Amino acid sequence: MRDALMLVAEGARLAGASMWLVGVLLFSPTTSADAQSPASMYQWTELPALPEELGVAGPFAGVHRDALIVAGGANFPKPVWDNDKVWHDKIYVLRRSDDGYTWNEAGTLPRRIAYGAAVSTADGVLCLGGNDSVDTFASTFLLRWDPSTERIETIDYPPLPQPCVYASAALIGDTVYLVGGQNDASLSSAGDQLFALDLSLKDQPERFRWQTLPPCPGPTRAFNLTVAQHNGFQDCLYVIGGRRQSTSDESSIEFLSDVWEYDPASATWRARSDAPRPIMAGVGIDVGQSHIAVLGGADGSLFFKADDLKDDHPGFPKTALAYHTITDTWTEAGSIPANHVTTIAVDWNDRIIIPSGEVRPRVRSAKIWALERIASDHQFGTVNYVVLVTYLLAMVGVGVYFARKNKDTNDFFRGGQCIPWWAAGCSIFATMLSSLTFTGIPSKAFAQDWVYAVGNFMIPVVAFLAVYIAMPFYRRIDATSAYEYLEKRFSRAVRLFGSASFTLFHVFRMAVVMSLTGLALAVATPLTPAQSVMLMGVLSILYCTMGGVEAVIWTDTIQTVVLLGGAILAIWLLISGAGTDLVGFIEIGRQHEKFSMANLHWDVTQTQVALWVIIVGAIAQNVSSYTADQAVVQRYMTTADRRLAARSIWTNALMTIPATFLFFSIGTALYVFYRAHPEKLDPTITTDQIFPMFIAREMPIGIAGLIVAGVFAAAQSTVSTSMNSVATTIVTDFMRPWRTCQTEAGYLKAARWWTFAIGVTGTLFGLAFVDPNIKSLFDAFIKVIGLFMGVLGGLFVLGAFSRRANATGALIGGVVGAGVMYWLWQFTSVNGYLYTACGISTCFAVGYLTSLVTGSQASRLDGLTIYTLRGTSGN
Repeated sequence: MRDALMLVAEGARLAGASMWLVGVLLFSPTTSADAQSPASMYQWTELPALPEELGVAGPFAGVHRDALIVAGGANFPKPVWDNDKVWHDKIYVLRRSDDGYTWNEAGTLPRRIAYGAAVSTADGVLCLGGNDSVDTFASTFLLRWDPSTERIETIDYPPLPQPCVYASAALIGDTVYLVGGQNDASLSSAGDQLFALDLSLKDQPERFRWQTLPPCPGPTRAFNLTVAQHNGFQDCLYVIGGRRQSTSDESSIEFLSDVWEYDPASATWRARSDAPRPIMAGVGIDVGQSHIAVLGGADGSLFFKADDLKDDHPGFPKTALAYHTITDTWTEAGSIPANHVTTIAVDWNDRIIIPSGEVRPRVRSAKIWALERIASDHQFGTVNYVVLVTYLLAMVGVGVYFARKNKDTNDFFRGGQCIPWWAAGCSIFATMLSSLTFTGIPSKAFAQDWVYAVGNFMIPVVAFLAVYIAMPFYRRIDATSAYEYLEKRFSRAVRLFGSASFTLFHVFRMAVVMSLTGLALAVATPLTPAQSVMLMGVLSILYCTMGGVEAVIWTDTIQTVVLLGGAILAIWLLISGAGTDLVGFIEIGRQHEKFSMANLHWDVTQTQVALWVIIVGAIAQNVSSYTADQAVVQRYMTTADRRLAARSIWTNALMTIPATFLFFSIGTALYVFYRAHPEKLDPTITTDQIFPMFIAREMPIGIAGLIVAGVFAAAQSTVSTSMNSVATTIVTDFMRPWRTCQTEAGYLKAARWWTFAIGVTGTLFGLAFVDPNIKSLFDAFIKVIGLFMGVLGGLFVLGAFSRRANATGALIGGVVGAGVMYWLWQFTSVNGYLYTACGISTCFAVGYLTSLVTGSQASRLDGLTIYTLRGTSGN
């Protein structure tokens, strides 16, 4: 207790100094530079020009087998104002090699054709509709590049329901969507149709055909732009602009700037914010996880003057636009060197390719532009570096301080059972919080709403189970490992199964936490994700190996204070930076349904997760965590007695409520801030990097370093918790029963070596798991929890709530439960939030039924079930 008081006093001194520093820094200039526009993040370079010297407009374009395909199109022979349009059928393929790029003429199309739509698929470039000088076509066909013969193979696909030209298409999953377009050469034939073709059905001829889906609610249109992008919930279609014949004046044309979003999951449309100007025959593509870049398109301003201007026509607007699907905002994205219209932008090896196209009326360009994203050069700053390094070294210092106190494994694993209840409670809170909560929950609320907050509100409910059922079991048997209970209730085999499952879970948990935190922080620091993983892993190994659980608990307590304080500061900066106040913040969030907490449906696969899924899933997750997760159970075994252990559990449960409001409010405040400042959104970042980006670019110097250090420390806290907990289970469950060490000193040495080994293993896995394509850290983490913790929770529930369950039933229930978890993960679309509930239910049902069939096991159940707990003792 004296050491604890010394730490508290030192913490109070540091807190006072920190508050002074905060006061100074809040009135100091920030290090954040003006946000770069999306255009400034691209380097425009020219690839070898199209062999067709004049260039073409309306070609089919796409990528297959690492080759760029440009086919068909139309142009005007020179002099362009004295000649009629000519259609083409040649297919050109641009290939990469060590010597550069080479064009090949790889065949011809079935006919001379242009102005159709095209999408790149795994099987080839799918070409849709089009026209020539006489006819409009409904045909569709696939262009497949064969590198061995250097030729294009053409494969017929099901025809469209009607002829179509000047439409556009996009691919979501295995389904191609085509929107708008004309039925013939007249603009008056433009439609509002939406057709879809599921490519996964290509081996089922009777079902492989185009489907007609609900039409776009807006005006009919041709020359529209269609792009697929994620809206925070799922991938959607975005239909932008175009033109149509005026309904009031047949000699007039309407130029469109409206935007419509189609959600394939619900088959519904909704209107979004109009573009700043009309966009016709536009060139656009999805960028990052939630941006659409419009890199070309006519605005109609000189549409009726083309015949007068002729060669004096200046071309189309050379200002790019960017649309953000989550905040529903548009912003200008800087100047562009060329504006090609009536062509198709494609993604080729992470570069945007704009192949040929029209640059002014009747004039085409043979240029092929390649756009490459340039990483932000935002500087972290010397002061932030100093704060970051100082904080992280201080965490290592905590480990050094407590290293001298560890005399045996009871000290190393349980802190000598003298940890203050409030520190144990903060440690449970920090263990459940983790760095993913600090970055993942705000990003989730930014992209979606508050539905997941309901899950956190289940923690106080489950706390009753932890305090009055789970904790008394463990205190009664004086458990060091939670899985000692499974041996006493069932058998040693069940104990080892549970302990092994826990070990696997936490090795993967360490990897997920480090890799995803590294990805999130890559935008806030100059470190790469891999470097962040190495830093977190090495520092965690250092202080956890030396200081044991006591070092983990005190670093948990410190980082809880830092992260909660940083979160409060972030809320204030976000709201004030958005140019509003608390009332305005609430009103904007309410208008855009950002505070929604209930989706009332029964679908277990929807990304807009149902309320009942959240409640059931959260209860199951917390039941597993508070009853069967060694990392949590170990915390309430570090206090002196049962009464203090109960206080630690209630401390965590009560802290959860304000913390939930705090972190979800940060997400909504991020939405309000970036809706007010869409120019500050960086299209190169992931949604999960939105809060770290704000920290690094908008927070005052020093404070940004402290919060980033806190996120690092939170990740280290989670990792060190896993290291210490796994070492505890290995030594307690696998080594002690077989007396592999002769002395207590031997077990302490083994504990340190296992802590080191687990830390190294988790770090290596973390490096392997770095994946920037993950849409949500929160969702990925929830799935990892469900895959493992459902079975562990099921074993505890089976043992505690049944007298008849036996060891055979428990083992079979555990194995079947694990199989069901794997099946849900690999072969279904069930929301990951339900995994734990499914695991508990399966393990319990199969275990109980198997126990009935195999007969009861003769064993004493005193104090091991809820029916036999009363009257038993335990400190």
